[in-house]
Amino acid sequence: MANKSKRLANNVGDNFFVDSTCINCDTCRQLAPATFAENDDFSSVYRQPVGDAQVHAAYQALVACPVGSIGTLQADKAQMQQAVASFPLELAREGARLLERRSAETLPLRSAPGPEGEGPVSAGPGGEGAISGCDGHIYYNGFNSEKSFGANSYFIRHPDGNWLIDSPRYVRHLVTAFERMGGIKYIFLTHEDDVADAGRYAAQFGATRIIHSADADAEPGAEWIIEGMDPVEVGPEFRIIPVPGHTQGSIALLYADRYLCTGDHMGWDRDVNGLRLATVYVWNEQILRRSTARLLDHRFEWVLPGHADRIHLPAVRMKQELQRLLDRRRSS
Repeated sequence: MANKSKRLANNVGDNFFVDSTCINCDTCRQLAPATFAENDDFSSVYRQPVGDAQVHAAYQALVACPVGSIGTLQADKAQMQQAVASFPLELAREGARLLERRSAETLPLRSAPGPEGEGPVSAGPGGEGAISGCDGHIYYNGFNSEKSFGANSYFIRHPDGNWLIDSPRYVRHLVTAFERMGGIKYIFLTHEDDVADAGRYAAQFGATRIIHSADADAEPGAEWIIEGMDPVEVGPEFRIIPVPGHTQGSIALLYADRYLCTGDHMGWDRDVNGLRLATVYVWNEQILRRSTARLLDHRFEWVLPGHADRIHLPAVRMKQELQRLLDRRRSS
């Protein structure tokens, strides 16, 4: 839990706060951007939440925070319980909430292409970037893990067996939720940084862990090792795509030619209003660009990253944004 004595001085208001244990992972800013913002090397409260939706989102951020850096001076137990119960969070429901809260933000909303290097925001009333249309069986798990620097993890519910993409903290609430939805058949590990508690979930559910051979040292007990650079088809709807660059063994999972789970390879950057690649920790820049260019050969509408914002765009527009990203990266 957050420590009042370590409360950052740049928090605004008198209830929600962030303390100095914050690792600046962006989890709270993704879930509750109306309340949390980046401030130097930390997140902080730049505006206290107003109304039920914002308060609920702030409590979700508190629950999801991987290091327990978010606290309240006056806790609301009912709100806390509701926030816990909301995870795993259906992306369709998250989209509706994002649509509502984005309208209050200062970032302009676009339904047409912006200047070169800019695209639509991740949600907006009626805009191409509005997050909507999820089939209701893909979830963001919350309970981000410090072991993976607060990376997001996802759950795909599928009649042929459910997938866990990267690992959240091992908590009883998620174990019960996954059991209720039919367990876990595969645990897909995008790269070596985000394995977290994958081993515990694998043991609990008898799941098969999937990781690339170049990153396999991070999960020695993994049952399925991906080799080389060729995509691997898993049944009619899942495709494993090697995307080395951030790490040598980074891989992405494409589901139903719509949903691309990217790990730390690529996400949506709200500051540049476009897709972004890994920048701080890059194993090989040239290979990173080449593996990204190969994604142009695949159709997808969603990018579900470990870090940065999630984004939904029409497939044609997504390819345009991907090409803009490559053009920016080459010129940088």
